[in-house]
Amino acid sequence: MKGYAMLGIGKVGWIEKERPKCGPLDAIVRPIALSPCTSDIHTVWEGALGERHNMILGHEAVGQIVEIGTLVRDFKIGDRVIIPAITPDWGSIEAQNGYSMHSGGMLSGWKFSNFKDGVFAEFFHINEADANLAHLPDTVDPASAVMLSDMVPTGFHGAELADVQYGDSVCVIGIGPVGLMSVAASTLRGAGKIYAVGSRPNCIDAAKEYGATDIVNYRDGDVLDQIMERTHNKGVDKVIVAGGDNDTFIDAVKMLKPGGIIGNVNYLGQGDYVRIPRLEWGCGMGHKTIAGGLMPGGRHRMEKLVSLLENYRLDTSILLTHKFNGLEHLEDALMLMKDKPKDLIKPVVMI
Repeated sequence: MKGYAMLGIGKVGWIEKERPKCGPLDAIVRPIALSPCTSDIHTVWEGALGERHNMILGHEAVGQIVEIGTLVRDFKIGDRVIIPAITPDWGSIEAQNGYSMHSGGMLSGWKFSNFKDGVFAEFFHINEADANLAHLPDTVDPASAVMLSDMVPTGFHGAELADVQYGDSVCVIGIGPVGLMSVAASTLRGAGKIYAVGSRPNCIDAAKEYGATDIVNYRDGDVLDQIMERTHNKGVDKVIVAGGDNDTFIDAVKMLKPGGIIGNVNYLGQGDYVRIPRLEWGCGMGHKTIAGGLMPGGRHRMEKLVSLLENYRLDTSILLTHKFNGLEHLEDALMLMKDKPKDLIKPVVMI
């Protein structure tokens, strides 16, 4: 089979590999819809995970089962399925302890394009199919559903980590596709004021559609100053970090009220340390919690999320600004994520 791979740091291209083998609990899937992620950019061009050679990229997919293991009970050949970006080993100690995304070690529930070939191929492998796949309802568009692989669960996890509650004031830093889903999740969880930090016009329009009450454009002045002015120097109850860099936590801590929580779902691809301001962190005693986490995977969560699409509680088609047809266009879509033109939110490749 052919796949689009990381050849080495800063190098990508098409390669030929053997079709993956199917174990008794597993499935082999062919793609129907695929989408590249900023994580792929961090992995290839920043070397965020270290050197990788001839590793097929991609972890966002909707597909159709072409082979099924003998012990799989709830899926059959021909089923259309949603594939979460995180596919844990559910029998691990970490999963039993409530942290399946770290099964086998920190971040090890993230297998695709980390230490296992990803989904940018003619076929790909799913471990523990009954636990890691979800049926794609006939009423849900595959292009919209592929956003459920990573963008929706990651953005929603930001709101979960920040423990957004009814009436909370929330600042979402970064309104790319993940941040937009954090805005949507904060709305669904009952937030009062939602400050969305970003500058691209289409992302601003989408943030408003998903429930942002205020837009904070960093091109109009310092983000912290704008937040503090709008909150009468009180700050916000919760912060969700969905963009920025290692220094973003400086502003996040400063704008957070004592007793507040920062939920980080931003992939920090460079640097050795995150900076936290000592005084504004209450000299370490300000009850300002910083929680950072990898999205949970699994069928149960995926089925809950797809129900939001089925019942018109969430519309992910707003994220899809660029659409391609044919596996050969994966490179075009990936380079869009690398170059980030102003009109981009998320590309999708239909197979």
